[in-house]
Amino acid sequence: MLKTKKMIPLAVPHMSGMEEKYIQKAFQENWIAPLGSNVDGFEASIASYNHVSESAVVSSGTAAIHLALQLLGVGAGDTVFCSTFTFVASINPALYLGAKPVFIDSEQETWCMSPFALKTALEDARKKNQLPKAIIVVHIYGQSAKMDEIIALAKEYGVPVVEDAAESLGGTYRNAPLGTLGDFGIFSFNGNKIITTSGGGALVAKQPEKIAEARFLASQSKEDAPYYLHHQVGYNYRLSNVLAGIGIAQMDVLNDRVAKKQEIFATYEKGLADVPSVVMMPELDVAKGNRWLSTMTFCVDTVGKTPEDVMELLKARGIDSRLLWKPMHHQPLFQDALFYADGAGDVATKLYETGLCLPSSTQMTQEEQEYVIDTVKEILIK
Repeated sequence: MLKTKKMIPLAVPHMSGMEEKYIQKAFQENWIAPLGSNVDGFEASIASYNHVSESAVVSSGTAAIHLALQLLGVGAGDTVFCSTFTFVASINPALYLGAKPVFIDSEQETWCMSPFALKTALEDARKKNQLPKAIIVVHIYGQSAKMDEIIALAKEYGVPVVEDAAESLGGTYRNAPLGTLGDFGIFSFNGNKIITTSGGGALVAKQPEKIAEARFLASQSKEDAPYYLHHQVGYNYRLSNVLAGIGIAQMDVLNDRVAKKQEIFATYEKGLADVPSVVMMPELDVAKGNRWLSTMTFCVDTVGKTPEDVMELLKARGIDSRLLWKPMHHQPLFQDALFYADGAGDVATKLYETGLCLPSSTQMTQEEQEYVIDTVKEILIK
């Protein structure tokens, strides 16, 4: 049995060893601000990896969503449809713009946005002559939503799609990179993501010219003039040249990180296969998720413990874990928002009430993961 003096973490940054080279380059060139060769190189790397012509790196994934919604013309009084099973950052930018959220349930095959619930919501919205200005579909925990069905519905009703791929960089749907199937796609490089710049994000778009507009908005909407000239509201959203240097080095190891995350998930799946109540997060045959976090659900009645109970028992044994996302339609901030459930009922709530995220750091050792598996089995079987 593994004896550990420190917690086995849920997910922590994993440096490549080359980050300091690019950071030093920024200092040598004296380009510390949100301009410079590292920013250009990082944007080029993201674009190349995702098979798009342009990308814009910004201060966070939240900033990228904000820019996407602004470029789509979202404003006060508009509605925005969003996955309910997500982190609040997916929908806060809609509030910045004065829009109202409508939350769409998950479905059981992916845990992502339910096409059934989306269709119901769109039908109701059309009857009221209040179609949303955007649909924000979240690829949760690195897994792909049913994009064929979702994009078909979006086209039928004439609503643009923003892919929140904050957790899913490196994942694919029908071999296409997640984040490149909708009108806009966003990524996050927060400290716990599959690669990190400590804080940061990126935006990609179907129309490359939109990226130039995004860079303009992210740079305080400063016009090309010999003095400071501004015709519209802008934001201080550009990523620093120092942090972009970290990103370049991280992109070089992204495929390795994805492979390791997938290996960690497969090890959990095999190791917990003989626990009757455990179901690991599913995946579509046409998709390949990055398995950012390894997540599971279990039968609370069979085990006699809630996810919070299990989380506390794991913590007592030196293992960090986390509850699944508490759905947005249960958050006090959104108590008046509309919610559309899947045909199988409120799937997102069922997931929250029965699920847990397990340690998924790419630096986790085999011995540590075996200890986690043995401990989970002991807790759940008892």
